[in-house]
Amino acid sequence: MAEINIHPIAPPVLSTPETHIFEEPSAPTYQTAREPLSKEEIHAVYEIQRTLNEIQEGKWRRIALQFEDSMLPDAGRVYDILKAKLSQTTPNSQEDQPNQPSQPDLENLSIQEQGQDTLQELSLFVLGDTSYGACCVDEIAAEHVDAQVVVHYGRACLSPTARLPVIYVYTTKPLDSETVVQTFKDTYAGREQKVIIVSDLPYYSHQDTITMKLEHEGYQNVFATKVLHNPSSPIPNRTIPEEADLNGNILKEYDIFHIGEPPAALLLTLSSRVYSIHIYTPSTSTPNRAALRASTAIALRKRYALITSLSAVGIYGILINTLSVANYLPMVEHVKAQISAAGKKHYTFVVGKVNAAKIANFAEIGGWVVIGCWESSLVESSDFYRPLITPFELRLALLSDEERTWTGAWSSDFNDVLRTAVPGATDTSNASTIAAARANDTTNATDITSQSSIEDEDPEESAPPEFDLRTGRYISHSRPMRAPPAQSAQGNTPNEGDEPGSNSLVARRPGEIVQIGGTASPGAEFLRAQRTWQGLGSDFATDFTTGSGGGAGEDEGAVVEEGRRGVARGYADGMDERRR
Repeated sequence: MAEINIHPIAPPVLSTPETHIFEEPSAPTYQTAREPLSKEEIHAVYEIQRTLNEIQEGKWRRIALQFEDSMLPDAGRVYDILKAKLSQTTPNSQEDQPNQPSQPDLENLSIQEQGQDTLQELSLFVLGDTSYGACCVDEIAAEHVDAQVVVHYGRACLSPTARLPVIYVYTTKPLDSETVVQTFKDTYAGREQKVIIVSDLPYYSHQDTITMKLEHEGYQNVFATKVLHNPSSPIPNRTIPEEADLNGNILKEYDIFHIGEPPAALLLTLSSRVYSIHIYTPSTSTPNRAALRASTAIALRKRYALITSLSAVGIYGILINTLSVANYLPMVEHVKAQISAAGKKHYTFVVGKVNAAKIANFAEIGGWVVIGCWESSLVESSDFYRPLITPFELRLALLSDEERTWTGAWSSDFNDVLRTAVPGATDTSNASTIAAARANDTTNATDITSQSSIEDEDPEESAPPEFDLRTGRYISHSRPMRAPPAQSAQGNTPNEGDEPGSNSLVARRPGEIVQIGGTASPGAEFLRAQRTWQGLGSDFATDFTTGSGGGAGEDEGAVVEEGRRGVARGYADGMDERRR
């Protein structure tokens, strides 16, 4: 029998050699996605000349260049070209300007002049990893380097920014206009059909050529859109025909011929505004084949199912998915007011780029409201533990089953939500306050009625029961933040143990939740009753029920001992033995 060596002389395949511990195991996928562009292609795709002209016109000297992941291989070359070209426009030295004093008068130099002199130094920065979605301008990263302007490359949501000016470079992609025209003819046989041509930003420069060729073929009712930095437009960020601008109902007579892959938010938004949508995908579409007609019926049914499933949720998480889009803070306050007026609890989270692993850590949250740009607010994935909805969908979810009406109209724009919160409201800054007052009148109507008829009756007990439509079960904590029952007219006074700051034990009635500092805390109740692991030293933590300290003095803690130290690849265990 052959001898089996149980002591391998080489490490197993899954281990990493010590000499290669800091090497990248594999190159990122985007480095092999395509062939490198030529110098002429770099100038054309990244619109070098237009970028230079706008930077020089704005007299900016600290420029941030934001690339999406697929464009990072070209970032270094674009940086070098811009740096070289902009350096040639640096103001002449003092030798070439004899009228300027050789040494400035430092005593009389103002702060503004010092700042202007400092800004003469040219600096460019590449923003390789965006804080949130690639479609949004990363103003936060740009402010870290004190940038004066951001040059955004690639596809963009065109949401208005809050702090810095932006130069948008759409990175033009090649497109065979003859193939597009042939596909258009196969899709619309009748020359009298009303069609609006919308293209993704990288193909926007080809629209005029395609429209001219279609008019030459006899299509007289074709309208080519123009880019408009307005997500609240009937077609987000695009112009519409003049007759449709005067009468919104006329827009429903038009078809949309979209060049490029549209985002899901755009399809859902347009589904109720136009007659139909046909999509031409340059990478897959071929001549003699009609463009694919988009169907949003299934997607809308899924969104409505999410809305109804969250109608009985008592705890909402407000997930901030942008820090750059204008009006995102008023939108957060508006959402908070809506949730509070409905008697529900909300917690606010900022986690950077959203993924299922991050938000799964918060099991207390029954549903998430995403505050992002009009594209990133719509998050569709089955990997998430709890549903994610938009502020527009939240408004429907907080309505009762009798009040909720689903018309199929859908929107994700901030201004649309704030503007429609109160009909006729023009001041969006006060929209959340007015909406909160209206919601408060509606949600507390039952409580007011019950209190007026039976003063000593618990409004929660007299309210109609609420059921989870998914399970058919009664939900007792669907509105955990409702006001506590009013005191009866017999002059009952609170018990001594109910006073704020009391250390006495107080028996909680069934259905009540934990209070911290006199305020109901569904999160603390979840920690007390449902979490199986509450952290180290939880036995000595503050008692959530009474708000008092635990018995930390009753038992002595373990003796603190020195543990392992060093880095993971070569730590020290104890005082002498070294492990790997």
